[in-house]
Amino acid sequence: MNPLLTKAHEILRQQVREFAEREIKHVAQHLDETSTFSPELTRKMGDFGLFGINLPEKFGGRNLDTLSYIIAVEELARVDSSQAATVASHNSLGIGPIFQFGTEKQKEDLLPGLCTGERLWAFGLTEETAGSDARGTKSEARLEGDQWVINGSKMFITNSASVLSYGSAVQVVTGTRNGEKELSVILVPRDTPGYHCERISNKMMWRAADTGRLFFENCRVPKENLLGTRGMGAKVMLQTLDSGRLSIAAMGLGLAQGAYEMALDYARKREQFGHPIAKYQSIAFKLADMDMKIELARNTLYKACRMKDDNLPFGRDAAIAKLYCSEIAREIADEAVQIHGAYGLFKENDIERFYRDQRILQIGEGTSEILRMVIARYMGLKHLM
Repeated sequence: MNPLLTKAHEILRQQVREFAEREIKHVAQHLDETSTFSPELTRKMGDFGLFGINLPEKFGGRNLDTLSYIIAVEELARVDSSQAATVASHNSLGIGPIFQFGTEKQKEDLLPGLCTGERLWAFGLTEETAGSDARGTKSEARLEGDQWVINGSKMFITNSASVLSYGSAVQVVTGTRNGEKELSVILVPRDTPGYHCERISNKMMWRAADTGRLFFENCRVPKENLLGTRGMGAKVMLQTLDSGRLSIAAMGLGLAQGAYEMALDYARKREQFGHPIAKYQSIAFKLADMDMKIELARNTLYKACRMKDDNLPFGRDAAIAKLYCSEIAREIADEAVQIHGAYGLFKENDIERFYRDQRILQIGEGTSEILRMVIARYMGLKHLM
C-alpha cells in the first residue's frame, strides 16, 4: 500500500481497475481505430459513479476527496486515455467551475444531471487567438436588458459536440476595465438558439474522446447565467486550470503505468539470443528507470492532491505534478515502444496507441513551457516573459 493512501483509496483503485479492464479494455482499440465516441460507455462510467465523484451527495455526487478522483482518472488512463479524458474534462472543467463559482440555483439546476453520464458539460476557453494567453479571447457578450448576447467561437473543446453534450461554460469579453479586456464566464446550454457545435476528427490522440468547435451567433441567455461575477473570468479560469492540472497529471501517471506494465510483460516473454530480453542489462535498466519515474510522479501528484484536500495552496504543486507526470509519460511511452521494437509500431499493439495519446499531455491544461513559467513565478520571477 502507498503510505499516502487509505484502505478506502486502495479499494476504489481496485474497483476502477476492474471496471476499466472489464468494460473499456476490449473496446478501446476499436473505438480508437474508428475514431468513435461511445455514449454507451460514457453512460456506464456514469452508472459506475465516475462523474461528480467528489461532489456532495445532495448534487448527485459521491462526496469523495480529490485523491479518490485522481486515482480513478489514473486507473482509466492505465487502460485508455480517451475515456480518462472524458471523465477528467467533465469533472474538472465542466462540473468543477459550476460547483466552485455557481449560485445555489445554478448548482441545483445543472449538477444532478451532470453526475449521471447522460449529460456532459464543457469549458470553452481556447480560440484561434486564445489558449495559453487568455487575454487573446475575442468571443464577446454584451448585456441587453436582462439577457447576454454572445458572439464568437471556440476550438479544441472536449465534451462539446457529442449527443451527450449539454452545454458549455464560455469565457467571453464583456467590456473593458482599466484599459484591458474584462473577461467573464457565462453558462450556455446547447439548445440555445445560435449555438452550434462541430466535431473535430482525424486527431492523432484521444480519438475516442469528443472534441469540438463551438460557434455562437447572437446566442441569448439570461443574465443570471453569469458564472461568478462580471470580470471574474480570469479567476475562474486560473482556479479551474489548477484543479484540472491534477487530472491531466493523473492521465500522464496512468498512461505511464500502463506503458510500463506492457513493456515489462513483453520483455519477460520476448526472447533473443536464447534469453528473455528482460535479462539483458540495457533492457532491465530501462525498466528500472520507468519504475523509479512512476514512483516519483505518483508521490508528487498525491502530495498535491493532499494539499488541495487540506485546503492548502496547491497551485505550484499542481503545476509541478502536471509538468512532471506529462514529461515522464512521454519518456516511458517512448522507451516502451523501444522495448517492443518493430512490434510496437503497429496499431494492433496497444503501446502504439499509448505512444500517440501521451503527446497531448505536454500541451493541454498548460503547455510544458507555460508550466515552467508558472513555477518560475512562484519562485519570485514575476516578470519572466
